[in-house]
Amino acid sequence: MREFLSNPSAPSARTFVTWLMIVLWPLSSLAADTQAAVLHTRGGVFVNGSEAVDSSPVFPGDRVEARPGFVADLDMEGSSVLIQPESILKFQGTYIELEHGSISVGTSASIGVHVSCLQVEPISSERTEYEVADRTGTVEVKAVKNDLKFTESGALKKTSKPEGPAPSEILHAGEEQSRQESSCGRGPEAPKAGSAFPTKWVAIGGGVAGGIALCLVFCKGSSSPAASQSEP
Repeated sequence: MREFLSNPSAPSARTFVTWLMIVLWPLSSLAADTQAAVLHTRGGVFVNGSEAVDSSPVFPGDRVEARPGFVADLDMEGSSVLIQPESILKFQGTYIELEHGSISVGTSASIGVHVSCLQVEPISSERTEYEVADRTGTVEVKAVKNDLKFTESGALKKTSKPEGPAPSEILHAGEEQSRQESSCGRGPEAPKAGSAFPTKWVAIGGGVAGGIALCLVFCKGSSSPAASQSEP
């Protein structure tokens, strides 16, 4: 490789390698910065519409669905989420977006749960355990260990101009609270099955395509000098 790059007759090859590194470097940075989780399941659980195997990686934006009779554990650094049967959620890295069903959360990393315009977040960085359910349009929250902040975000309501900060209240350990999802300006939605193409694969595909295009340009250009040197 060293001889290939040091060959003065192949300047285009060195240029190609340089541009290839420029294209691929942001992709490696993207992978390093991505917050991922690991899904543990024994079947009956789908990620973006495809059935997952045990220890499957889950990335921000991925949609996880547990079919009837099946459960799953979603583990990330400092947190774990037990996904109950007939539950659908999106993993968003720093929080869980619950679309339907029931989950149990244990976290020392302040992982919260969003259900429409309703947000549940731990108050302290100590280990907090809580449960969130939304099966019939009523969001139910139970603080099991340590306190929670239960917020109805005005920014997500269907109102023209939200006034003042979003109202919130404190749930102490052992307390429960329920709120109608219709308070967000819409009624409950039935769970939808489907798949999503993760954004990360679009970025990776673009980088690979860029590398191939560079190869076609510079590799083709590098062959011309060699051919001209062989002529008398």
